[in-house]
Amino acid sequence: MYKQFLKEPLWFKILVLTTLIVSIIFSSSGFPTNVQSLGKLAAAIFFCTYAIKMRRIVKVSVAFYVLAGMCLYVAWDRL
Repeated sequence: MYKQFLKEPLWFKILVLTTLIVSIIFSSSGFPTNVQSLGKLAAAIFFCTYAIKMRRIVKVSVAFYVLAGMCLYVAWDRL
């Protein structure tokens, strides 16, 4: 998986790493709820990115879309 990640274009690496870091940092309970929602939205973008990337493997892609939907629901519910 790591070798596959290294073969990806630079924009993909930047998007994935940025959304992963933002979702980890802003999901902390020390932040206000609107900032926590930003972390959940970043996680949804992360999962959607990989769902689109893995669209040929249907079960994995659907699982990522479900996770992204759950993140969007939690982010919307917290606002």
